[in-house]
Amino acid sequence: MKTISKKALSTAVATVLMGVSALPVHSAAIQKVISASSEITNSAASSQQKIDKIAEQVQEKLMQFRAMEKETAGLDIYNGQIQKQINSQIEEMEQLNKDIDQVSVIERQITPLMLRMIDGLESFVALDVPFLPTERQERLTSLKTMMDKADIAVSEKFRRVMEAYQVEVDYGRSIEAYSGLLELDGQERDVDFLRIGRVALMYLSRDGSLIGRWDNEQKSFQALSPDYRMHITKGLRMAKKQLAPDLLTLPIPAPVLVSANTGL
Repeated sequence: MKTISKKALSTAVATVLMGVSALPVHSAAIQKVISASSEITNSAASSQQKIDKIAEQVQEKLMQFRAMEKETAGLDIYNGQIQKQINSQIEEMEQLNKDIDQVSVIERQITPLMLRMIDGLESFVALDVPFLPTERQERLTSLKTMMDKADIAVSEKFRRVMEAYQVEVDYGRSIEAYSGLLELDGQERDVDFLRIGRVALMYLSRDGSLIGRWDNEQKSFQALSPDYRMHITKGLRMAKKQLAPDLLTLPIPAPVLVSANTGL
């Protein structure tokens, strides 16, 4: 058995003591490393949370941007359509302004025309079969009075003149019965008039004793044969809607043919 020298033993003991004395130093370093690693981990987790939050915000902003982009595209289309409508309205306004500028010219031209139309209507009534003389003359007088009034628009005056013409046109395609006074043999008599368009105007006295018709050539009423009494009475009842329409035998003057000289 070998004997350990005193020197070697002293060296071994010194080495063990040195190792034992170094243990606290390494433990503190390891603890520092662990603490630093924990701090790094916590910092990384906090950074990741911030990154996730920023990513969510970016995604939300991106969605808002896309929604605004889509809305902007819709507004561009809408604005384009509105602009077309505005352009159309501007064109209409320009046309209206032109029309307004011509109103005064039109008024100056249409007023003489209406006066000529009234004069022509008056001449026509004077030459026509003399039915409803009071009513037709009052209509003409009303038109003449209207033309002198400044508070009536030109359009309204023209409408009333055309309305009077339409009334006269309607007389030519209707049958009518009305009562009135007629001078017969120097005495005014109550009679019933029967008008058939403009081709016939006949009368029948209330007692049925007198009958006659208007003769447009002689411009006077001429007596008729009593044979027509029944037909005139029937015509009066038809005109009053008291009898269904039927054929009538009445003395209707033949139409007059007028030849025109064309110069050919």
